[in-house]
Amino acid sequence: MHSLPKVISQKICLVGDFGVGKTSLIRQFVDRQFSDKYLSTVGVKISRKLVDIPDLGENTANISTTESKQLQLIIWDIEGSTRFKGIAPSYLQGAKGALIVGDVTRQSSMQNLKNHIQLFQSINPKSSSIIALNKVDLIESHERDKLFQYICLELDSLKVSVKGTSAKTGEGVDEVFQTLARQMLMLE
Repeated sequence: MHSLPKVISQKICLVGDFGVGKTSLIRQFVDRQFSDKYLSTVGVKISRKLVDIPDLGENTANISTTESKQLQLIIWDIEGSTRFKGIAPSYLQGAKGALIVGDVTRQSSMQNLKNHIQLFQSINPKSSSIIALNKVDLIESHERDKLFQYICLELDSLKVSVKGTSAKTGEGVDEVFQTLARQMLMLE
């Protein structure tokens, strides 16, 4: 008889400059929707999504059981304006994971990634972070490759993985949230 998977709830935050696509990534992941209309998030918007994480292989003794864990992601979409920086720490508190989002078409948002990661990790040192380089559908693949190499080198000391995403096409969106969820479960 199979038992129901245990559901674990975890808070994650999307952090990044204004207009990088944090809200659009969440809408694509949770609702499978995309809108070209830009609406600035004021304060915090919270969404939820239940994800199945296949067994991470801890109990290799009994190979016939392919158990999965369910993770209820409580996704905090945090305003990206600079005036928000002062109260951001209280919103970031208690998060087990963060998606640090940059816009590949805006150099300034790429340069701010390191600050966003360091802020999040200083508040939540025992947490996971992933960088989502968003809007990859708007640049050529050779530009994308160069940008990924640069970002990976630039942020190497922070030990954070980097994924390309497009909230518009859906490319990499599920993968980046799934990867973050898996990393968070490994910290349990």
